[in-house]
Amino acid sequence: MLAISEIVKNGIIFDMKNWGNDQSGIGNLSENIDRLFALLQEREINYLLVGGVALLSYVDGRNTQDIDLILSHKDLSAIPELAIADKNQNFARANFDNLQVDILLTQNLLFKYIAKNCTTLRQFGDLNIRCVTVEGLLILKLYALPSLYRQNKFDRASIYENDILLLLLKYPTELEPIWKLLQKHLLPSDILEIQEITSDIQKRIKRFQNR
Repeated sequence: MLAISEIVKNGIIFDMKNWGNDQSGIGNLSENIDRLFALLQEREINYLLVGGVALLSYVDGRNTQDIDLILSHKDLSAIPELAIADKNQNFARANFDNLQVDILLTQNLLFKYIAKNCTTLRQFGDLNIRCVTVEGLLILKLYALPSLYRQNKFDRASIYENDILLLLLKYPTELEPIWKLLQKHLLPSDILEIQEITSDIQKRIKRFQNR
């Protein structure tokens, strides 16, 4: 598996929106990423890698330009090097020098559940990283979809649906336990919506497999 720094740099380089912009800061991304994970280890931070980098350790998918972590408020405060740019009850966005770090806070009980129950070790380059499992990724993607649709963020919702398709295509997973878990965190109408979405995805997978 590629090092995390290579994944993030590729995400920046191959994003057409960045073409023509000053990319001189890319050079020290490797150092910053290694330093971030060294701090997490040295300070015994109970982190979990999620998001696009975690996804790419399981399937070939889209590029990503940031790091996504699940952290508690306590552990977040133990890393003052993370400069908080924005924060609400469930999420925070921070900068670690020129590296963007998006944080899912364990004050959200679903994120807390995933940090405790959906973890594994994945190797990125020379680093062994605490990473979310396939099941955890599916839970997070499905949890986010109803909110994305309510906000009319259809482009991002489409990306998440494709992520789910790629994960299920490579790692067939029983979805009923995930729906049951999400019932504690989403409205009944949201559960119906994600059941319809996953049903459609499973039909598409069957079409792929029958060809």
